[in-house]
Amino acid sequence: MGSEPRLSEVRDVIIIGSGPAGLTAAVYTARANLRPLVIEGSPSSTSDQPGGQLMLTTEVENFPGFIDGIMGPELMGNMRAQAQRFGADLLTTKATRVDLASSPRRVWASDPSTGEEVEHRARAVIVSTGARSLMLGLEAEGRLLGHGLSTCATCDGFFFRGHDIAVIGGGDSALEEANFLTKFGETVTVIHRRSELRASKIMQDRAFNNPKISFLWNTVVEDILGSAKVEALALRNTETGESSRLGVTGVFVAIGHVPNTNLFAGQLDMDEAGYLRTNADSSTTNLDGVFACGDVQDHVYRQAITAAGSGCMAAIDAERWLEAAGVEETSLVEDLAS
Repeated sequence: MGSEPRLSEVRDVIIIGSGPAGLTAAVYTARANLRPLVIEGSPSSTSDQPGGQLMLTTEVENFPGFIDGIMGPELMGNMRAQAQRFGADLLTTKATRVDLASSPRRVWASDPSTGEEVEHRARAVIVSTGARSLMLGLEAEGRLLGHGLSTCATCDGFFFRGHDIAVIGGGDSALEEANFLTKFGETVTVIHRRSELRASKIMQDRAFNNPKISFLWNTVVEDILGSAKVEALALRNTETGESSRLGVTGVFVAIGHVPNTNLFAGQLDMDEAGYLRTNADSSTTNLDGVFACGDVQDHVYRQAITAAGSGCMAAIDAERWLEAAGVEETSLVEDLAS
């Protein structure tokens, strides 16, 4: 048998994930002298990349406080440095397993230098592992994301004024993106692989009645063309096999999101889509002392600023829970001593 995993000290707080939610939680808990450990993810992982989805974006113009905008990686670098300034410890590795029902709560992660599994322990845990956008699986996506290719109309629509835009997908999210993008684009073409949409009736009616939106049915995207920026889409009709080309300078992939919650299966309550459930007006989960924030529990807004706000909520909830738990522990010790 192999050796037992190494143990760390028992901390007040462990934060799993380092996007806007996780790093905001780190700033708040560090300023409260809770000595948070942030297990920020692995650079080699697409779902657990340190800094979250903003590391894959270019300019961010809708995060308050930056008049001329800021690059996504720069924003996350600033938030990371701010958390460290107040005393947060960051571990650049991926959490491998958790036991959140135990006391203290246990989180295992591989040692970045040796690969050896280390057990980290804390009185409270904040989960901020985020969600990832489903993509088409094309090589060009890695090259063109942020250069005409996006997964968020609310984030990036402003940059596409006067453009011809394509939206890929057939659900509510795709039609919501398409309707929003008509505020900016010259034309918006919804590309769907089937002959009928999956979206709700009200969303379909809105899209069909919008004169700027057109549809390409039974069509799949074979490739996104352009070396430095999006120039066109290579398409194929699924019924006839006919190939075609659509000249667009903006492409929005809207085929869904997947929350990064596999690590917590069987321990934390999730909805039917896999998002963590939190109590109303709170970051609390079904397990005492475990909190969730950001896109891992938000399938509605999915914005950097709302993620940061929920990270603040989780930090304050955790701080108050630790204070209450400390009072109870002190009372128990006094009762036992009397």
